[in-house]
Amino acid sequence: MANAILTPTAVTREALRVLHQKLNFVGSITREYDDSFARQGAKIGDTLKVRLPNQYTVRSGSTLSAQDTTESTVDLKVQTQKGVDLNFTSVDLTLALDDFSERILEPAMAVLAANIEADAMTMYKDVYNQVDNQGQPASFTKVLQGRKILVDNLAPLNGRTCNLNTQDNVDMVDALKGLFNDQATIGKQNREGFMGRTAGFDFMENTLWPSHPRGAATAAYTTSTLIGALPIVATPVMAITVATGTGAAVRGDVFTIANVFRVHPETKQSTGILQQFAVAADYVGGAGAISITPSIILAGPYQNVVIPTTSATASNDTPDGAALLNTKM
Repeated sequence: MANAILTPTAVTREALRVLHQKLNFVGSITREYDDSFARQGAKIGDTLKVRLPNQYTVRSGSTLSAQDTTESTVDLKVQTQKGVDLNFTSVDLTLALDDFSERILEPAMAVLAANIEADAMTMYKDVYNQVDNQGQPASFTKVLQGRKILVDNLAPLNGRTCNLNTQDNVDMVDALKGLFNDQATIGKQNREGFMGRTAGFDFMENTLWPSHPRGAATAAYTTSTLIGALPIVATPVMAITVATGTGAAVRGDVFTIANVFRVHPETKQSTGILQQFAVAADYVGGAGAISITPSIILAGPYQNVVIPTTSATASNDTPDGAALLNTKM
């Protein structure tokens, strides 16, 4: 009688099936594999360059104004490996796949999934477009404000997910319970944490969302990194020089600068909305240079802000323009 042994391929496929159902945040991210990583004779190592969309400026009038095409890329680096290493007996190997999955793979993949999700969620520190909730209960209005930010920045309409922590879910679910009745979503109910779909979002719940401990930066920070100090060119400015002010800022803190307005991605016209920036690296406080994301670009096809005045103050979007490095989390 032939041995009924699970092959490595069968185990791996079953592990991926279990893992996929436990990753509702990572599972909603595009995960298309590029075979450049493993192409025989032309392997590229652990870094893939992703080409960004080309952008151009538009002339007015009949005079030709040729412009160069300058393509840009960002690096996608495979730099973290995680695994759960186990020992089990030959008796376990001969069990039915379902038993093997329930007894061994399920708990192993659960802890692996939690660690993968937690790592991925730290990417929020690089997200500068945020809705200011200021510790208030989550509301559907805040979700719609987030949708507005996505639309204003020309984000694709498909594949949008609203992933909530458990307290935000408590705050919102009663108000939205009558909306989650689309029968087309029934097939997604096997994804852990999936709640339903409305307002263009798939709503999910996740216990792993981290809180953000804002730095102690005060409301006295000012910056002269503006018109007069900055040339109006297409060169990105990746740091702002701050003068007065005390208190540290931590990576992920989000702030605005008075009179520094976001422009429409295509027309480059001011939107009248202050551009949000995130602190890109921990800052000890006091006078110095703070690394920021996104970079300030004042001209050219990649222009992202316009500065109509010669001075500004770090601000938290309040009407009085108080000088404050202020997180939106």
